[in-house]
Amino acid sequence: MSGYQIEGGGACPEQYEATFDGKPVGYLRLRHGFFRVECPDCGGETVFESETKGDGIFDDTERAHFLGMAQLAIRAWISRQK
Repeated sequence: MSGYQIEGGGACPEQYEATFDGKPVGYLRLRHGFFRVECPDCGGETVFESETKGDGIFDDTERAHFLGMAQLAIRAWISRQK
């Protein structure tokens, strides 16, 4: 999917913003061991959620997995909007 990005991280709680062609399509946040993905932005529809090992930041072994799951959930949400 050209034009799709997830940017952010490095803070506690760990959070990201996903964009598609420059427009917000997702908000990702890990806080108190719970990861949630909302579309199109914070306060929107929850499209993925899960408990994690990490509390405010991902454990090094789980970041790629959960960001990948978030990407799949956001892409499915985008497809449903068309």
